Amino acid sequence: MTHAIKNFIKKDSSAGIILIFVTILALILQNSGLSGAYTSFLHTPVEVRFGALHIAKPLLLWVNDGLMAIFFFVIGLEVKREVMEGHLSSLSQITLPGIAAIGGMVVPALVFILFNNGAEFAMNGWAIPTATDIAFALGILSLLGNRVPVSLKIFLMALAIIDDLGAIVIIAIFYTSELSTMSISIAGVALVVLFVMNRMNVAKQAVYILVGVILWVSVLKSGVHATLAGVALAFMIPLHSKDENGKPFSMAHHMEHSLHYWVAFVILPLFAFVNAGVDLRGISFEEMGGTVPLGIMAGLFIGKQVGVFGFSWVAIKLGIASLPKGATWTTLYGVAVLTGIGFTMSLFVDSLAYNDTKMFHFADKLAILLGSLFSGLMGYFVLKMATKEKS
Repeated sequence: MTHAIKNFIKKDSSAGIILIFVTILALILQNSGLSGAYTSFLHTPVEVRFGALHIAKPLLLWVNDGLMAIFFFVIGLEVKREVMEGHLSSLSQITLPGIAAIGGMVVPALVFILFNNGAEFAMNGWAIPTATDIAFALGILSLLGNRVPVSLKIFLMALAIIDDLGAIVIIAIFYTSELSTMSISIAGVALVVLFVMNRMNVAKQAVYILVGVILWVSVLKSGVHATLAGVALAFMIPLHSKDENGKPFSMAHHMEHSLHYWVAFVILPLFAFVNAGVDLRGISFEEMGGTVPLGIMAGLFIGKQVGVFGFSWVAIKLGIASLPKGATWTTLYGVAVLTGIGFTMSLFVDSLAYNDTKMFHFADKLAILLGSLFSGLMGYFVLKMATKEKS
């Protein structure tokens, strides 16, 4: 690997740049003479058979149910680390991003409901604008260099972690279908085994992975969304243990570090590629003016910034929290706008909410892209103008 490629991978903005590239590529393929090949690729049948166990899904669902479980596994490891010993380990550190995250979920959901109240199927998508794509948001912040205070980057990262945790809870409660008692029972046994292994300080990574695979398969078959298995497994990985030589070893840190680049540069780009292929040829202005697309765009672009900044302003004015060190109200507002970049997380929730029925003829997915684009551009320019004197 060349020195230039290594430097590119290490930059925070690189993951965001790759996501933009694969999104544009997916849009081009879906809206050209290659749309048939692109669609065939998404629906390539992939089967795994092991004795009586048989899993057959198109490639699209293997990405959404399988690879995204690894993404949520890494998110779970990050949440655990931050809560135990990081930016979320004390009340003073968690207060402002926690309150802001609540506002960033409640207000966008209310905005969407305002547009779609009374439409039963449309209301399934109320959680779509509550998500934040941390890779994109931090990537845009990194483009501004050291002009943005480190405290604001920490604030955004902590907020996004809590936001992801909220998304996990939402998926578990609201996007779970009918349950299979046997599969749930097997998943429960797997969790108990993982818990016992954790308490006994078992330091064999391969054993956790093996039980984790059993957990994922059982959750997949249970009716609960399979990505939640990744989160559950992450919480059972030891944060501090000893290796076979008796030396201190953090399996959680090791696994998070090992998977970070795979998630950022393979899994999320592949997810964006298979989900962002919106057929623009079939979308009319009338469809984009529908309540679902408008609810998503308004939720992301307006609801997110109003919720995050508004809740933060109230918390600071009441003395519950304080403005991040080195930040101003304008820079805090700029970061609040960036949280409206839902992109991959919003696309994921959209696939759960509407089960890829194409009922809205891709207008819902285009609304996610546009809402995220507007939020990214406005957030960048607000922060650039607010920090201009520091350049």
